Amino acid sequence: MLDSSTSTDSNQSVAVPVFAPDSAEMMAQFQNLEPLLAEIEQAYTPQTDTPPAPAEPVPTTGKTVVVMPAYNAASTLLKTLADLPQNVVDEIILVDDGSTDATVDLALREGLTVIRHKENRGYGGNQKTCYQYALEHGAEYIVMLHPDYQYDSRVVGLAVELLKLDICDVVMGSRIRTRKEALAGGMPAWKYLANRMLTITENIALGQNLGDFHSGFRAYRREVLETIPFERNSNDFVFDSQFLAQAVHFQFRMGDIPVPVRYFPEASSINFRRCVKYGICTLAVLARFWAQRLRIRPSKIFFSKRTDSDTENREELQQASQKKTGTPEN
Repeated sequence: MLDSSTSTDSNQSVAVPVFAPDSAEMMAQFQNLEPLLAEIEQAYTPQTDTPPAPAEPVPTTGKTVVVMPAYNAASTLLKTLADLPQNVVDEIILVDDGSTDATVDLALREGLTVIRHKENRGYGGNQKTCYQYALEHGAEYIVMLHPDYQYDSRVVGLAVELLKLDICDVVMGSRIRTRKEALAGGMPAWKYLANRMLTITENIALGQNLGDFHSGFRAYRREVLETIPFERNSNDFVFDSQFLAQAVHFQFRMGDIPVPVRYFPEASSINFRRCVKYGICTLAVLARFWAQRLRIRPSKIFFSKRTDSDTENREELQQASQKKTGTPEN
């Protein structure tokens, strides 16, 4: 609403507009804005209601089997068994790799399932038998534990729980939390340095974040062993590196837990020369992993046992040949 008033001075008079808003009109406009203001207020008002807690994971059930690749472990077997949580483990399978001591007799006396190799098949060859028998015996959760008393077997239950809760498919026991702890526990300095260098390299190459790629304490869900063609792996120590590269290739979920370790003369270990060979072979595994991923040179160790591996292998080889030569393979 517009009014006018007159300002008079000695020379002239000027009409000055004066705005006098209609109060009823303004109230109507504010009422139209009320829904919008309410929405804005609700959007920016902190929520006081506590969001619902995520559902607790429900542990799955199934048979838990501990497998022990053994070679001359008579002096440490009983101590290893004494620390195992009996309420977690349903069966213990010991595969003896041609021991010359009383390993087999002690294992039988303790009620273990014993498989004996007439000839030494190597560390990887021993594990192959361990896993084959575990699957045949109906294992749903498989823990590989050395019977040399180096790894603290009291944490077996924790590893199995991560599998049962479906948090991980593969659980590694990490020996290294800090440099001080590892060296104080008896790990040789050269072995610590080699472990750190290889583990960092493998984490980068495989896209993982594990604390220790070279631990002898491992736990798997059944489907891992049913998928990975571990039978095609080496019979030597590099079996472990191949297995983890395969686990990454098949996209299994990997995690680790700290496991206390002990270093003493009876604990199994490889010497410096074999350690160097193992490191070189591990780097070769990483090269094969990327050759497979980039389809440059497919490898049979990366073909699943759950598929027609022969057909799949032919297709992969043909694709690699075409990529390399630019012509189809007849």
